[in-house]
Amino acid sequence: MADDTYPQHPDITDDMWVKIDEIISANRDIPGAVITVLRESQDVVGYLPIELIDHISYGLNLSRSEVFGVASFYALFSFVPKGRHLVKVCMGTACYVKGIKEVISRIGNEYHLKEGGTTEDRRFSLEAVRCLGACGLAPVVVVDQDTYGAMKADKVIDTLEKYE
Repeated sequence: MADDTYPQHPDITDDMWVKIDEIISANRDIPGAVITVLRESQDVVGYLPIELIDHISYGLNLSRSEVFGVASFYALFSFVPKGRHLVKVCMGTACYVKGIKEVISRIGNEYHLKEGGTTEDRRFSLEAVRCLGACGLAPVVVVDQDTYGAMKADKVIDTLEKYE
C-alpha cells in the first residue's frame, strides 16, 4: 500500500503503517492469524484504534466485525491508548486491609488518574487487579515488571517518579 493511501490517525505514523503491512503480509495466508496480527500491531501502535482494526480487516480479507470481535473478546487487547508505564495495584484482601485504597487515592490525586485510566501525557496507566500473588508483601504495587511491597501512600509518588 502506498504511503499516501494510509488512513490518517494522530498516533500512527507512516513507518508504523509500513510495519503493520509487513505483519499482515507475513500472516495473511495463515488460518487463524488474526490474534497474531492484532497482538503484533498493538505492539507497534500501543493500542488498537478503529482505523487500525479496519486496516487489519481489509488486509486479512476479514469483516470488520470479525476482527473487532476477536479484539474485544481478549483482555490482552486495548482500544484506548495506554501509558508508557503500567501501574498495577493489588486489591486483594491483604492489600486492601493494609491500605491500598490510600495508595490509589494518592496516585489519583497526584496524576489526575482513575482506576482503568491513563494520564493525559500517557506516562502512566493505572489498573486495579484482584491479586498479584504477593500477599506477604502487602500492600503491593507493580510498575511494569518491578514489584514494590509494603507500599504506603506517602512513598508511592517518589516510587512512580523514577519512571519517565
